[in-house]
Amino acid sequence: MRKLIAALCASAALLAGAPSMAKAPASDFTLASLKDGNLRLSEQRGDVIMLNFWASWCGPCREEMPLLNDLHARYESAGFKVWGVNVDANRDDAQAMLKKIPVEFPVLFDGESQVSQLFGVEAMPSSVFIDRDGNVRYVHKGYRSGDEAEYKKIIKELIRE
Repeated sequence: MRKLIAALCASAALLAGAPSMAKAPASDFTLASLKDGNLRLSEQRGDVIMLNFWASWCGPCREEMPLLNDLHARYESAGFKVWGVNVDANRDDAQAMLKKIPVEFPVLFDGESQVSQLFGVEAMPSSVFIDRDGNVRYVHKGYRSGDEAEYKKIIKELIRE
């Protein structure tokens, strides 16, 4: 099963393209995080949030993590935050990966995939960009090298609003 999921993850990465645009209120949720206690999305109004759904078994997710960490550090002072939402059923798998690829942004745990279902996540990784008013504005499925340029464009647009 894990090999099938990994193959789907790789396929999603190959199909990754321009993010789809939307504008709908983001579903509210609260999840436990690795370092910051429970975090609730609706309490982040006023900030631009990138929800990045990832799994420890996903190669493109591991490749993307350092880049997301750089984006978080670069734009945090402008009101931008990355939230990594891990979907592994076993939290220990995520924590083992984070020891190898440490990040400074909050990592939340969605082991039962309730939040990923709220946001219609179909591919690993998937990123959902939420504006300062709490609206989903862009959804990006998969990751391939170079996608971070598109992320920067979206982030800059949303923080300027």
